[in-house]
Amino acid sequence: MMRRRTTLLTSCIALTLSLGATACGGGDVSAGGGDKPLSGQTINVAGVWSGSEQKNFQKVLDAFTEKTGAKTQFTSTGDNVSTVVGSKIEGGNAPDVVMVPQVGVLQQFAKEGWLKPLSKTAQQSIGSNYASVWKNYGSVDGTLYGLYFKAAHKSTVWYSPDALDEAGVKTPTTYDAMLKAGQTVSESGLAAFSVAGQDGWTLTDWFENVYLSQAGPEKYDALAAHKIKWTDPSVVEALTTLGKLFKDKELIAGGQKGALNTDFPGSVEKVFGPEPTAGMVYEGDFVAGVAKDQFGKKIGEDADFFPFPAVGTGKAPVVSGGDAAVVLKDGKSQKAAMEFLEYLATPEASAVWAEVGGFLSPNKKLDLASYGDDITRETAKSLVDAGDSVRFDMSDQAPAAFGGTKGAGEWKLLQDFLRDPSDPKGTAAALEQAAAKAYKG
Repeated sequence: MMRRRTTLLTSCIALTLSLGATACGGGDVSAGGGDKPLSGQTINVAGVWSGSEQKNFQKVLDAFTEKTGAKTQFTSTGDNVSTVVGSKIEGGNAPDVVMVPQVGVLQQFAKEGWLKPLSKTAQQSIGSNYASVWKNYGSVDGTLYGLYFKAAHKSTVWYSPDALDEAGVKTPTTYDAMLKAGQTVSESGLAAFSVAGQDGWTLTDWFENVYLSQAGPEKYDALAAHKIKWTDPSVVEALTTLGKLFKDKELIAGGQKGALNTDFPGSVEKVFGPEPTAGMVYEGDFVAGVAKDQFGKKIGEDADFFPFPAVGTGKAPVVSGGDAAVVLKDGKSQKAAMEFLEYLATPEASAVWAEVGGFLSPNKKLDLASYGDDITRETAKSLVDAGDSVRFDMSDQAPAAFGGTKGAGEWKLLQDFLRDPSDPKGTAAALEQAAAKAYKG
């Protein structure tokens, strides 16, 4: 139903038929001694993670087992969390906990009556350990259902220090300065930006950062909820601003056509691969994982980032994504499941994954020293310091038909805009037409 944006390079080959078996290579965790409080109980957890993310989350599950004695089993759902979980509920085999990657899906689950409100202990931990914005994104109609355990910082522009040094430019702090720096990089022989236009979700992220900075948080919230139309002048202005980049073929590796044939991993390769063709690539903190794991770059030396710059008179944006843990009413181990969420709300749980990498926590009580490198610490600090000014990925808040479907809605229309950015008003009108249909549905 909806796509997963921070699990990009790993996929599940097959989904197990039963949540009692672990999909994609995870394992059944043996419980500790019989004197532990949850010995003899088993918690089934479902989520989109596979590959290295699943392996790292397993360490968190193992730590919970060691602490409580509960066995845990993890099943990777692939991208279609809503569809898979719905079918399991209908089949009488619901998981106990689901790690939900979109606000829209969490809201859907709540409105279907599938979720159990969080315990007082979990609510108190969220109240003291998190900025209130995360509580808001985990709540539906005033009831708190979701605990945001893992976050993504989607306001980072990654660059090759060598490329910028050779061009003689410094990291920019405004959007216009970024385009100017890009021109200088292009003149030095490399394209300025690698754009992953084949993956429409990256284009929604570009738009969201420009819009949040230029229009401000209140407008952003209103547009995310479709309380204002996509034909609003603020949308046309943001598209016009984004179009300054898209229309300049010298700034984009391969021009518009090349961008539309480049997926996300390919966009990172064009900057950090063995034969670089661009100096910068915009996307979230997860770019670092690709640069490090796929291309052997040392983060902070061979690959670095600067915050997505402020647009016009606005503030620098902080757009985020994240995975919220929820407890299903139909799960067989609800009490143990809720204790697991109470554990996830602690800095102790976040530290387990932070130490092995590929993770950011919105938990402000987590010691930044838990992260394994300075760049990740800097990114995590930026996310936490943003407090309530953080805004969740707008397209992840939208109905899937508009914000999360390949070849349709916002994805396709922004790809069309990348192909020909000459008519921002026309693009805004097309976006509104698609949004109105999806939100009514």
